[in-house]
This record gives sequence, structure tokens and C-alpha cells, in this order.
Amino acid sequence: MPIGEITRGTTNTNRLRRVDRFISTVPALRLSADPLVVDLGYGASGVTAFELQQRLARFRSDVEVVGFEISPDRVRTATQQLEAVRAGSTSFAPDARVSFALGGFETPLPHGRRAAVIRAFNVLRQYDESEVADAWTRMVARLQPGGVLVEGTCNEIGRVASWVSVTSAGPQTFTISLRLSEIEKPSIVAERLPKALIHHNVPGQPIHALLSDLDRAWQHNAGVGVYGATQRWLASVEALDAGGWSILGARSRRRLGELTVPWAQVAPV
Repeated sequence: MPIGEITRGTTNTNRLRRVDRFISTVPALRLSADPLVVDLGYGASGVTAFELQQRLARFRSDVEVVGFEISPDRVRTATQQLEAVRAGSTSFAPDARVSFALGGFETPLPHGRRAAVIRAFNVLRQYDESEVADAWTRMVARLQPGGVLVEGTCNEIGRVASWVSVTSAGPQTFTISLRLSEIEKPSIVAERLPKALIHHNVPGQPIHALLSDLDRAWQHNAGVGVYGATQRWLASVEALDAGGWSILGARSRRRLGELTVPWAQVAPV
């Protein structure tokens, strides 16, 4: 039997574009001899799997996406959508390398295959925090050597998101991604933190310190906003870097509204 629970299954077209953009940069995908990506818990519609394959194919034309759900009804619905794609009646490429199967955290890929990347978005948010570590362990065990689990959550239209990157060595990084032109303050992401962090956004915890420092930097650099939200964000992230936070990733990622730090700096204490 699939391991997991049936969740609400909420999904929307283009909802996961921010995390997909991040996954496209992951070395595990770009360097893999078998660029297989799992969309775990895709929800009531298989659209996120098609979008994921379409986006990643720009960087790896041979990328393959397998969507897993523990609801047989959802697998049937997604398979019907796949038939429509194959018939050329959608905007997705008829030859898109996408498939759907019944499965949960155990990700039962056939023929002993393992994924380069597993994306599990808006899944563990609906579980108890005590279940997160075991779920991470199960999923990471199904990765290729050097593979990455990207686990997180976002709002309904994908403009506020955060995620953790997890490898066989444990959680590695934490990332925030925001639609900068629409935020009053960056800590809006507090409502969409991964399950491993969302209940720890309280004084004395590292994630609270990060979001508080980010809000202060955002406010301090309000004047830079005359040059646009992106410039204000870049100045804010640079202030965090100067203040002792280890900011990872290229400046080009930051321009997209991303902020990535080592997991060790935000891990609950």
C-alpha cells in the first residue's frame, strides 16, 4: 500500500513555477545520467507534472517526470489528462516524457530506478511535524547518489514560497522565493514555511531571527524602492550577508526574489 495520507489535493496552473525554476539549477538534475524527476503528491490534477517537465526540458531535453499520488481517482484523472496531451489537444508537447502512478513517500519507481530530484510540494504541510523526519528519510532513500529532495510549500497562486533541499546527508539549504512587487514585508512567507519550520517562527528560534532581520533590512532599504522592488530586495539581502547570514547562490537567483541560506542557520534549536 502507498505510504502516506490523502491530502486536500489543491493545485493551480503555474502555482509551482518558482520551485521549478530552482530545480532547473540543481546539479543533481543537470549532471544525472538518468534525469528522472518525481512530482510527489501532485494533487487533484496532473498539470504540475506537465509544467515541471516542460520547464526542465529547456535545460535537459531528456528529462522524465513521474507523478505519484496515493489516491487512485487522482491517478486516473491525471492519466486521462495525459491521454489528452498525447492527442495534441493541450498546450503541452504530445511527446512530453510524463507518466503517473499510484504511490506515496516510498516512490515505487519500476526497474530499480531512482530519482535525481523529488519535488514534494504542499504535501507535508498537511502532516504533523513529528512525521516530517521519517518522510524525508523515506524519500531521500529513493534518490540517486547525489540526488536532492525539494520539500516545501507555497500560497495558492505561487507568489509566496519556501522550501528545504535535503540530501542523503540531511537537510542542506532553506530557500525563500517571493513576488517582490506585491509584498509589504518579506515575513509574509511565515504563513508558507515548510512544516519543519512553521511552528518554530517564535522568538529565540533561528527562523524567527532570519525573518525579523529580513524585515528590518527591507524597511531600512525602503528608499531604494524608487529603483524598483528588485533593487530593494538585493540591498536587503546584501545587508543580511553583511550582518552574518551566509547567503548562498548567484546574484541572478536573488534578482528573482530568492534567498537561500544553509539549513544549519535556520534549523530549530
